[in-house]
Amino acid sequence: MNRYSIEEFIKKTEQVDKGEGFFELETPRLLEVNLDGQVWAKAGSMVAYHGQMKFVREGILEHGLGTAFKKALTGEGASLMKANGKGKLYLADEGKKITILHLQNEAIYVNGNDLLAFEPAIKWNIKMMKRIAGMMAGGLFNVRCEGTGMIAITTHYEPLTLKVTPGKPIITDPNATVAWSGNLQPEFQTDVSLKTFLGRGSGESIQMRFEGEGFVVIQPYEEVYFKDKG
Repeated sequence: MNRYSIEEFIKKTEQVDKGEGFFELETPRLLEVNLDGQVWAKAGSMVAYHGQMKFVREGILEHGLGTAFKKALTGEGASLMKANGKGKLYLADEGKKITILHLQNEAIYVNGNDLLAFEPAIKWNIKMMKRIAGMMAGGLFNVRCEGTGMIAITTHYEPLTLKVTPGKPIITDPNATVAWSGNLQPEFQTDVSLKTFLGRGSGESIQMRFEGEGFVVIQPYEEVYFKDKG
């Protein structure tokens, strides 16, 4: 068979059931959801599906007035949708690499822009980054996911996980920070000397500082949602 034929292309790229369960990685950048019930997903992440499904954007009061107020502050970045039904659903987000995590009565914070999907059993809450609202354009927020079940997160290229240990804090660029363990509460610090050295307003002059014991996930890419007003 000609290696460039349509038949060969189909053979190489055809969807194959891996039997992995609710979430399957069809490719490193395409998530298959074997849906029989409900799943939460990032609004706009559906690229294909088959079966009977209904998509509903999250109601503004679905999680109470507190969440609605936070959503209004953070804008559309944290918009979620529910898919209900039975069939196969395919999700992607701008070609970013997808990682599946199975939480086992654990908690993790995920940058609001990097949370692709999660099982309905997972409890979630939008957290606004405090103490930084005056420094940023557009808002920086994260989603706390807690419980037992699967979540899917996205990164630009391969993620790197750094261990945080007592006495050895990890400092990160907010634009490159994807997720961190649920017990860590990052502080924000400004590096005045770095800002002066760069001679311009730069997101890198504001940093996240993680202290204690846990982990933080970074990506080799700086998102554009965060801008230093300086």
